Amino acid sequence: MKKKYNWGIIGLGGIAEKFAEGLQVLPEARLFAVASRTQQKANDFAKHHHVPHAYGSYAEMLENKDIDIIYIATPHTFHCKNTLMCLEAGFHVLCEKPFAVNSSEVKKMIAKSREKKKLLIEAMWTAFLPSVKRIKEVINEGLIGKVEFIRADLGFRADNDPKKRWFNPDLGGGSLLDVGIYPAYLAVEILGRPDAIKALASTGHTGVDENCGFVSQYKEGEIASLYSSIIAKTAIDAMITGKKGSIHIHSNFFMPSGVSLVFDNNIRDITPEYFGNGYNYEAAEAMECLEKGLTESHSMNHEKSILLMETLDRIRNECGISYPEHDSKV
Repeated sequence: MKKKYNWGIIGLGGIAEKFAEGLQVLPEARLFAVASRTQQKANDFAKHHHVPHAYGSYAEMLENKDIDIIYIATPHTFHCKNTLMCLEAGFHVLCEKPFAVNSSEVKKMIAKSREKKKLLIEAMWTAFLPSVKRIKEVINEGLIGKVEFIRADLGFRADNDPKKRWFNPDLGGGSLLDVGIYPAYLAVEILGRPDAIKALASTGHTGVDENCGFVSQYKEGEIASLYSSIIAKTAIDAMITGKKGSIHIHSNFFMPSGVSLVFDNNIRDITPEYFGNGYNYEAAEAMECLEKGLTESHSMNHEKSILLMETLDRIRNECGISYPEHDSKV
């Protein structure tokens, strides 16, 4: 592998802090440049993480051609615009989930990456974790039999400030895109494209979905029952049930967490080993893809990103959740 890959980060909020920490455990990674909408914020982030280059605008950072790949950590509604900008400038991109606001935007991003022959990966960090690889191995080995049912939830009590992204529709706020994407991803990863979806959501005073419940049915009768919330704390675990047994992904299931095989009253721990804070796995796969000259990853390929966003589109359509500035352009 190349001795060092120079990373840039666009958008310097909390998720960027975690990603920067994740890079620290990867000897082949170097956080080389960061960009914010203000120079002061970029300077503060760069000082804290010992980054040599800090920029007060995204466009300015894109002039630095020593950067190998850019991680985009801006709010949801800017993902498509920022990704297209970076790809057009000739950079590889790892873009935070959700990839965009709808599947039309996702397809535009993928088309641009193929046109420019640049790597583009959705940073759905769960997809790259050792726990997901272990779960898929167990299912493929037939240890729990044919999967019949998936249950997963992710709910927390967000800071009820209408200016913050969770409750701000202009920033893609609401439970579904922010955290409901994790249960939805798990169902897509294990069961694929749903044949039918039924969904309900409760809308708060800012117009975003605060609770969202959705049930999916698949071609052989499998069911996934999924839930997200930004106003209620849930167990945040998942159960994948087959004809012979179940896989329990402990709380918090979307992060590095425990995994158990459950057969009647017999429980066996199958938790894999982890290192780092979890964000390192997506960065490591991105660099491996660069080393191999790939334009998409195996763990979260373009087809899977499209399917996931199409599934979220269907859920939003069922619930009447819309982002007019984006959906009107579909």
